[in-house]
Amino acid sequence: MSPTVHALDRARAPQPENLKPSRAEVEAAFRTIIRWTGDRPERDGLLETPARVTRAFEEFFSGYDQDPAEILEKTFEEIEGYDEMIVLRGIRFESHCEHHMAPIIGQAWVAYIPNGRVIGISKLARIVDVYARRLQILEKMTAQIANTINEVLKPQGVGVIIKASHHCMTTRGVHKPDTDLVTSRMLGCFRDNALTRQEFLGMAT
Repeated sequence: MSPTVHALDRARAPQPENLKPSRAEVEAAFRTIIRWTGDRPERDGLLETPARVTRAFEEFFSGYDQDPAEILEKTFEEIEGYDEMIVLRGIRFESHCEHHMAPIIGQAWVAYIPNGRVIGISKLARIVDVYARRLQILEKMTAQIANTINEVLKPQGVGVIIKASHHCMTTRGVHKPDTDLVTSRMLGCFRDNALTRQEFLGMAT
């Protein structure tokens, strides 16, 4: 049997559901969407749009290709016994809701109290970005950020607050443009100690 026949057999064989589509398949899907809207993907203004949108989606959802635990692996232990709250405030992020793929635009406040070691502050922002660049709901994203920091760094406590505008309800549906959603996740001493929690909440308002 020729190699060509073998290749055809493999092409006809059932493919795993989690097999990532090719770039050509994604671009073809966007051309279909353009036709569905009533426009023509062949016209000059839209000719390169499928390729551009595919590249944009690669950026929007790049968090799937990153391991958040690896970001937190490098820590610093020379902290002179520092054991007070560390807070990175107003971390801007862009995400997309998993129900409508509409943008979620917001800010995150991430805090922890170290237990003998700290991480570089940029790593807190990167953790937010990794989870934001996936299809999300804000409640899940908030928990994921806090849980990952807690599991990898093992601090005395972790607090995460997120405030965001959801375009799935500001630019469509109920059309409430002046609303935002606030979620929080408190672990360790942030959950158990009311004063610690209040101190953090005061920094995030």
